[in-house]
Amino acid sequence: MKKQSYEEAITELESIVAQLESGEVSLDASLKLFEKGTKLAAFCSKALDTAEQKIRTISQTDVEDEAE
Repeated sequence: MKKQSYEEAITELESIVAQLESGEVSLDASLKLFEKGTKLAAFCSKALDTAEQKIRTISQTDVEDEAE
């Protein structure tokens, strides 16, 4: 999978969901799309977790700086 941003991954994931929901994709293609969608969802989840951790770190640093 090429390196992509969170936004690109979400857009691609939305496209995959639309294709799967359309019911116009063969079983084999559906399985491939599902596999790719699962990987994209994991990537997006990890990106969100990383961003959340950064926000917590920054927020904690700000609170500690104010306490000094």
